[in-house]
Amino acid sequence: MLFKYKAVTSNNEQKDGTIDAVTMDVAIAALQKKGFILTSIDPAEGEKPFWQREFVSLQKITNRDIVILSRQIATLFEAQVSALTVFRMLGEESENPALGQKLLSVADDVQGGVSISSAMGKHPEVFTSFYVNMVAAGEQSGKLNQTFLYLADYLERSYELQSKAKNALIYPAFVVFTFIAVMVLMLTFVIPKLSAILLESAVDIPIYTRVVIAISDFLVNYGIFFSVFFVIVAYTLWKYMSSRAQGGSISQFRLAVPYIGDLYRKLYLSRISDNIDTMLGSGIPMVKTIEITAEVVGDETYKGVLLEAARQVRAGSSISSAFSGNEYIPGIMIQMMRIGEETGELGKILKTLARFYKREVDNAVDTLVGLIEPIMIVALGLGVGTLLASILIPIYQITATF
Repeated sequence: MLFKYKAVTSNNEQKDGTIDAVTMDVAIAALQKKGFILTSIDPAEGEKPFWQREFVSLQKITNRDIVILSRQIATLFEAQVSALTVFRMLGEESENPALGQKLLSVADDVQGGVSISSAMGKHPEVFTSFYVNMVAAGEQSGKLNQTFLYLADYLERSYELQSKAKNALIYPAFVVFTFIAVMVLMLTFVIPKLSAILLESAVDIPIYTRVVIAISDFLVNYGIFFSVFFVIVAYTLWKYMSSRAQGGSISQFRLAVPYIGDLYRKLYLSRISDNIDTMLGSGIPMVKTIEITAEVVGDETYKGVLLEAARQVRAGSSISSAFSGNEYIPGIMIQMMRIGEETGELGKILKTLARFYKREVDNAVDTLVGLIEPIMIVALGLGVGTLLASILIPIYQITATF
């Protein structure tokens, strides 16, 4: 990799040029050995045009990419392929250019003498703290290939659970979008033509029909302004809800919603059990395991619960005692953890809990989808039917008088 540098020699002479090195750290070390005092060093511009480099940097690296990558790394490590060859080969053959760049950067760092976990830790947008600490534990125990197998299995389970929950919402979202689109089209194109007949007839118009005509007139005359206002409000609300300061209150509201909150609870409990089981199985200390789980659980409320539990475990409490008395951790889970601690089978207990809550999430999602579909269809029919009836009934009454 080529780097541009500017430096000052011991004789206060200005030097600038380029140096080819595996990583920036290696380049800095090589220049310092020459007695240069660096003032700046940056990667040299590549041969690709600017717009192509920007396009690659904006490529999104999905959870699916990481799942497939972990399985590939595990397979190659089992085949006794060296780490440097693994990352360089996967980086060059990756279908995602952004991921390929990250893997090649990891390969360069490994070639420069950096550990795999440290090299991955430089790319937190790709490799989470959970991932990096798992790899670090594998390096320390000498079971790196087994660690990547654990990671591949865990990420596949997590990805499957998230995909099921997301895919379950696709059909309801499509129905809602269709409903809104049909209503807007009718109010802006169909209703104005039918309402013109009513207004020309000079008959008494029912109040519900007047409301529909008023809404139609508003959308026809001010629809574009309303759309812009709606987009601004939606964006502002999204930014407000996604801010860290509001994360806790939004999380508590989400968990308090009937049925939906229960679904989220089971999802997070499954994730917590699976994370702790996977990390303990790799030899990571309990306190660090709980702290890392808090960072990747994906909910501010449960993050706070886990951080408080980590504090108590650090003070000498058992994990079951640290979780006891918390309204967000069910009693059955605490009891099973206590049994696991007493029998020395905490890992198996957590694995059982993870499977149990995963099945609960699957069943809850299936039930929710089964309820949403007919409700949405009925709502769509009622909405369109009410809209047409409010206009067609007065027109029918007009025609009946002739």
